[in-house]
Amino acid sequence: MYPKLTIDIKKIKENMDYLCKLCEENSVSSRFLVTKVLAGNGEIVKALLPWGFSHLADSRIANLKLYKDFPYPKVLLRLPSQSGIADTVKYSDISINSEISTIKLLNQEAKKQNKKHQIILMFDLGDLREGIFYQADYLSMLKAITDLQYIEIVGIGTNLTCYGGIIPTIEHYYTLLEIKEKIEKAFGISLPLISGGNSSALPLLLEKKIPKGINNLRLGESVFLGRETAYGTPIPNMHQNAFTLHAEIIEVQTKPSYPIGEIGLNSFGEKPEFTDLGLMKRAIVALGKQDVQLDNLIPLDSLITILGGSSDHLIIDVSKTSYQVGDILQFNLNYPGLLQTMTSSYVKKEIINN
Repeated sequence: MYPKLTIDIKKIKENMDYLCKLCEENSVSSRFLVTKVLAGNGEIVKALLPWGFSHLADSRIANLKLYKDFPYPKVLLRLPSQSGIADTVKYSDISINSEISTIKLLNQEAKKQNKKHQIILMFDLGDLREGIFYQADYLSMLKAITDLQYIEIVGIGTNLTCYGGIIPTIEHYYTLLEIKEKIEKAFGISLPLISGGNSSALPLLLEKKIPKGINNLRLGESVFLGRETAYGTPIPNMHQNAFTLHAEIIEVQTKPSYPIGEIGLNSFGEKPEFTDLGLMKRAIVALGKQDVQLDNLIPLDSLITILGGSSDHLIIDVSKTSYQVGDILQFNLNYPGLLQTMTSSYVKKEIINN
């Protein structure tokens, strides 16, 4: 059945091997495997572990719940919601945090569950997503946290490139290390995890410029798509095609390239624009926006061009080909496209485990 997403475990493992080698060369001893793009697919996660990664990390507590029997520490990567405190303590060993009111609730819940809950305190170094702003008075907040009996601060971290697009620099990391030193000196504690961010750190990693002391990275897109996220560049010696989307042609006909009649709104409330290219051999593929945003698809056949589509149909110019009804087209995906197809229950997943 189609559409179908094939997942090549061997290629992903080879990506993981290469990233672990880079990390070791930069003294990054702790690696979180960020699994959110897998949408809770435990079969894939089980096939990948341990493979050089120390923790399972995900932004959805529902996914961590599915991994509860895997013998690896679980990290919640999205700030805990106060409505989900009980599940956060139950299903994650570590959560990232920036709000003292939430941390106090985690402490109360951890007491109920008779366990310590570990946290990584996030600092915003300019990307303007989650974290305590680095110029704020964070020491007073740390004092309140250290008074909590069931909370253990195991580290600090930052997140870059996800919202503001800010590219990690050596200066960012020195700022994070300065924060670490101030906290440890003020409270006489040790912070074993200093998390320098995500796959956007790969350019510095490749150049061996990660400052000593940044000992953790949270890696997802680089693992699964073989690319860094600061500039969107494929990483040499890594696979960019571990995931392939297959979809079936259900119509091939020659039609005008410009619609006939008054153009209004399409099924998504948009007013489309067209260029009149004359008659065109067009294929309709059984794949639509309910499965994936169409501009996230990258056809493997360079002779075809995506024209557009609707919720259930992908329309392609196949004028330069001999495709027929029933033929299968293949696509690579960018990260949002992979996230969407993995999340869609309408896309079959086929794991290749050679």
